[in-house]
Amino acid sequence: MTFKSMIAAVAVAVAVTPAFAQTYKTDQGHTEVRFGWSHAGVSNQHAEFTKAEGVLDLNADDVEASTLNVTIDTNSLSSGFGPLDDHLKSADFFEVETYPEITFVSTGIARTGDTTADVTGDLTIHGVTKPVTLKATLTHQGEHPLGSAIEYYAGDWVAFTAEGEIDHMEFGVGPFSTGPISIMIATEMKADG
Repeated sequence: MTFKSMIAAVAVAVAVTPAFAQTYKTDQGHTEVRFGWSHAGVSNQHAEFTKAEGVLDLNADDVEASTLNVTIDTNSLSSGFGPLDDHLKSADFFEVETYPEITFVSTGIARTGDTTADVTGDLTIHGVTKPVTLKATLTHQGEHPLGSAIEYYAGDWVAFTAEGEIDHMEFGVGPFSTGPISIMIATEMKADG
């Protein structure tokens, strides 16, 4: 085999080698998992889970082959009003001592545009698992704008927003229906390694 044919063979091997996914992990300081509900049709109320850890294995060449796993600490629920927090954490609703985590494990990703995708996965709340689809939008990919000024932000980052709705009664959360629960997520994720 000549040197030229060796180079050609290497080039072909590189071209057909599947791209490896880059792993990203949530930056807790810039990750929000909020949810909202109607308070008897009088007003719209919101709360947030302040502790969420997510791992995204992003295949840039084949986004639909990417995977996402998220774990939320239910005890981190915060509405800004202590008595409401206590009630939502109680056995009437999330029952956080028995069910300390909410999880989301992606089962499929379908691109809907250049920066948008439907992310379908198994959402587990209160010990009940149901399929849920979140409408995600990529808001940043690449070096973080703060990377040159603050060392922590150096490297590769992605950022997303995602929205969806669930019926809390399907998960056994709450004694009566408040209607659909809106889910709103914003996150910045840093490349791992």
